[in-house]
Amino acid sequence: MDIATRERAYVRVAGPDARDYLQRMVSNDVDALEAGDACPALLLTAKARVIAPLVVWRRGDEDFLLLTEPELGEVVRAHLVRMRLRARCEVEPETHTSALVFGDAPGGIATGELPGAVEVLDAALEPTLAPEELELRRIEAGVPRWGREIDDRVLPAEAGLDATHVSFTKGCYPGQEPVARLHHRGHPNRGLRVLELGDVPEPDAELVHDGKAVGRVTSAARRPDGSVVALAYVRVEVPEDAGLELAHAEA
Repeated sequence: MDIATRERAYVRVAGPDARDYLQRMVSNDVDALEAGDACPALLLTAKARVIAPLVVWRRGDEDFLLLTEPELGEVVRAHLVRMRLRARCEVEPETHTSALVFGDAPGGIATGELPGAVEVLDAALEPTLAPEELELRRIEAGVPRWGREIDDRVLPAEAGLDATHVSFTKGCYPGQEPVARLHHRGHPNRGLRVLELGDVPEPDAELVHDGKAVGRVTSAARRPDGSVVALAYVRVEVPEDAGLELAHAEA
């Protein structure tokens, strides 16, 4: 069983209107959660730009815990307080610790973040995976990360988040219209791909195909055998098996 530390910030949303308020605010279907269930979701602007990726964990009928990135806890709390209006719910930070456990773990939260992993809160677990090993697994699995693949420049569909973090059958939430319009009437101009590289480039390094800029590298890691795997945004018209030039190397 492999264990890795997962840095997080935590925001509690609790009260008689907590479920209804979160259902109106986030991109996934909070109504469908039973006590103990969790789902990935997004907090979006009206133009569908990502404010924060979330995990929504329903701890009870009126008690939800939002897990987000460590630098986004206050952003999430402040945004939900500002938009709360007359909703009868508390929005407060909480303090916990998180670990990702690859394998069976009693009480683990199925966040869907990495294949085969669950998130365990407040457990005295000794990490067996170094941060760079966890990062390699993330990149190889094609999982986007805040500050690398996800920021306010990126639409959910470009990062593939519309397949994991969005419900297309629930009611309205901020950003729903542009998300739904792109899903039903078109496609993003670029998408996230896993690439093999000759070396580890700088973040945002440009990718070129047939002499034209077609994308940028967002994350890269070296495997134990010396090869390099990366995540990059690439324009959708570029064939999946195309050779891409990158700083005198090929992808």
